[in-house]
Amino acid sequence: MSCRALLLVNPHARQGQKGLSEAIDYLKTLGFILIEESTEHPKQLYEVILRYQHQVDLVIVGGGDGTLNAAVDALVETQLPLGILPLGTANDLARTLKIPNSLNEACNIIAQGNLHRIDLGWVNGKHFFNVASLGLSVKITQRLTKEVKRRWGVFAYAATALQVIWSARPFSAEIVINGESVRVKTVQIAVGNGRYYGGGMAVADDAAIDDQRLDLYSLEIQHWWQIILLLPAMRQGRHIHWQSVRSLQGQEIRLYTRKPRPINTDGEITTYTPAHFRVIPKAVAVLVPV
Repeated sequence: MSCRALLLVNPHARQGQKGLSEAIDYLKTLGFILIEESTEHPKQLYEVILRYQHQVDLVIVGGGDGTLNAAVDALVETQLPLGILPLGTANDLARTLKIPNSLNEACNIIAQGNLHRIDLGWVNGKHFFNVASLGLSVKITQRLTKEVKRRWGVFAYAATALQVIWSARPFSAEIVINGESVRVKTVQIAVGNGRYYGGGMAVADDAAIDDQRLDLYSLEIQHWWQIILLLPAMRQGRHIHWQSVRSLQGQEIRLYTRKPRPINTDGEITTYTPAHFRVIPKAVAVLVPV
């Protein structure tokens, strides 16, 4: 039986055109009837998915975390299953779901049809797969140009982080979680729904994308060089056990700052504080390895 799929591709994705034509041919040999759409502006993905929702059985997104984030609201609305071709720089959602970077293997996973429902994070009306954060990560996002990502790949995150870390200045925030209010002085607050973000860092060592909770950490360091010491632990999510890191878990979080601060969701700045976060359990169905 053939399967009708809407294939959405980010033409600017780091691995964009390289193996994409082969992947398209391979999907066709696997029995997929493809409607191919390439969009210059990720914000158009919402409208494209809604336009084709009654003509397809699933949506395949070829791109990175930013492209997936641009599609997420429409996936929630239409409840179409999601297949992932990891063509981006970081591919953190694919890493969380154990989808390999090999496009042929990713195509096979889509063809196997093993659906798994995952949670989504939600902040101020915007859904996210991986992590929403403010502080240091926003400065990194603002400096991460398409050219830098294309040239350096996943190393672009580390290189850009090292450039902005030395100028990190703490800010005051109030975190309201599980009925309690905590005032902090921090350089970064991250709220994770999934496991990986920022090119392979883990939000917490036991974080999962189907655990029906949010994992928050706050970096409450005194000196910029302390972040350098933390970086190796952040790869495994072990930083949450350090004295200078506050770790909290809950299903709903409110965050207040003195002035509005930009919030980065899955690598794109999408909203500002004050922020209201929620986890939405089993929100979307994704094709994952068996």
